[in-house]
Amino acid sequence: MAHIHEKIDITATAYIVFQNKVLLRMHDKYNKWLAVGGHVELDEDPNQAIIREIKEEVGLDVKLIDNRGLNLDSEKYKELIPPRFMNIHYVNETHRHMDMIYFVNSNTDKVEPGGDDQSPLWKWFMKQELYDPKYNLDKPVAYYAETALSELSRT
Repeated sequence: MAHIHEKIDITATAYIVFQNKVLLRMHDKYNKWLAVGGHVELDEDPNQAIIREIKEEVGLDVKLIDNRGLNLDSEKYKELIPPRFMNIHYVNETHRHMDMIYFVNSNTDKVEPGGDDQSPLWKWFMKQELYDPKYNLDKPVAYYAETALSELSRT
């Protein structure tokens, strides 16, 4: 999607966990390992955006889990599932992304890339690989991935 704001865009990112591995992709534009995600479109909320991005980029059907037990939705009100983390980061000198970080479980490790954001390089990382210098993960990516594994892994 094109940028919808000149200075700050809202984005959503998912650290997808299958058993004891977390999925990262080599981003074709930035040439570094990142989690699945992208811009929140004008006609969607962040929960819809992250589910759409996961389906488009890796072909996985996931469901966001909400353990809060809230029952507040009505015809004019929708309670959103909050992200696990949020950050703002620079894309370049004049543009930033306000990013919502979600953790989700997958029932499969079968990745089927689609859409415009097809990267030929995907990897399910185990915890011990996150800080391996050969992958050169950015510190926040490694931290979020490790936290997602700690919270969602099945051993």
